[in-house]
Amino acid sequence: MANIKSAAKRAEIARKNALRNAPVKTSVRTSIRKFIETVSKEDAALELKKAVVAIDKAVSKGVLHKNAAARKKSRLTKRLNRMS
Repeated sequence: MANIKSAAKRAEIARKNALRNAPVKTSVRTSIRKFIETVSKEDAALELKKAVVAIDKAVSKGVLHKNAAARKKSRLTKRLNRMS
């Protein structure tokens, strides 16, 4: 427990932010997992679009950094291009 009042306030704000960000992070991870689990390239292309939308929403809400989002999208696109 924090001894200083401002530190206690910051801890409470961090807890609230974590609770607010958790569903957004979960949706990003779920959409990425669904993309990875797809078998056909056509279905994977649709799942990639959904994953990119989820990642972009997370960036707009401040949950993900824009460079982290760009890295995730790039890796997913490379994975799609490697599919036979």
